[in-house]
Parts: sequence; structure tokens; C-alpha cells
Amino acid sequence: MLNLFNLKRLSWKDTNGQQKVVLSATEVESLRSELADLEEREAHLKARLEHIDEILRCARLSGYLQMRTRWEPLPGEPPALDDSDVDDWRPFFVVLQGPSIFLYSTSTDISPQDSTILSDVVEVGCMPCHTQEDGEIRYYFYIVTRRGLRYECSSASKFQVSSHSHKIFHRLRPCKSLCLKI
Repeated sequence: MLNLFNLKRLSWKDTNGQQKVVLSATEVESLRSELADLEEREAHLKARLEHIDEILRCARLSGYLQMRTRWEPLPGEPPALDDSDVDDWRPFFVVLQGPSIFLYSTSTDISPQDSTILSDVVEVGCMPCHTQEDGEIRYYFYIVTRRGLRYECSSASKFQVSSHSHKIFHRLRPCKSLCLKI
């Protein structure tokens, strides 16, 4: 689109005190192609917006959390090494919708990067809070699946962590006896 408004690219004529743009057939075709590309992009962005709107209307819970994944040690396996100094936390837009938890890289993504069926969740619990170097306190909770995958979640908002972990737990409680460690 920027090429369309590049004044140096267009040739101008002054006839009877009025400036007019003179375009060759190639330039007209180029402009048509650029407009078609813009219309296609606009349609794609509208579809993404409609998708986000649908997710937010149907979701029981949605919001950004810092997350990372770990595997629970198998029986007989030594406990995992202390990895508290490993900074592999990434922001995810988390959506609790229907029987699943969906993880999106951003709130505008159409497809989730990961998902977990709530019936696979065996444990939800809180982790100790930590004070960052900048003085900000981070609150944590985790979700463990029956396959041993552990989602560790973090936020600077104690309310957000409490709300997310409790909503996930209460959504699961009618389904089975679940361990909530708070």
C-alpha cells in the first residue's frame, strides 16, 4: 500500500491548472494487484477478529499467563534438577472453553499452540510466590495431566492466579475426585 502513495512513482501532468495523475497500463495493473492483496488481508483480519470474539463469548475463562511445561518424574526416576534459574517462561493466552484448556501464543491466533482435555487433568495446585529482581511479586500455580505433563503458570496478579486455578478446579470437580493443593 505504501507503494501506491509514493508520489515519486507517479507521473503528474498539469492541464488547465489541475494536476492529474497519468498511469501506464502496467501501473494500473500493479495498483489493482495491491488493492486485491489489501482486500485479502482485510478479510483475513476480519476472520481473526470474529474468531477472537467467538472465543471470548464462549470461554469460561481467558487471559494471558506466563507459562512453561515440565514432565513429572516417572516412578523410580530421580527428581528433576533445580531449574529455577532457567528462564523459559513464555506468555500464552489461556482459554478455558468447554471440556478443554487451549493455549494460544497471542489472543489473535486462530489456532491454539497446545491444548489439554480437562478429563486428563489430575492435579491443580499453587506454588510458592517469588519476588523478582525488580521487586515484582509473581504468583504461581500448576496443572498436571495424567500423562505426566506439568503446566506451570505465573502472573503478577494474585487474583488472576487464584481465579484461574480455582475455575479450572471447580470445572473439573464434578467429573472426578481431583487433588487441589492450595
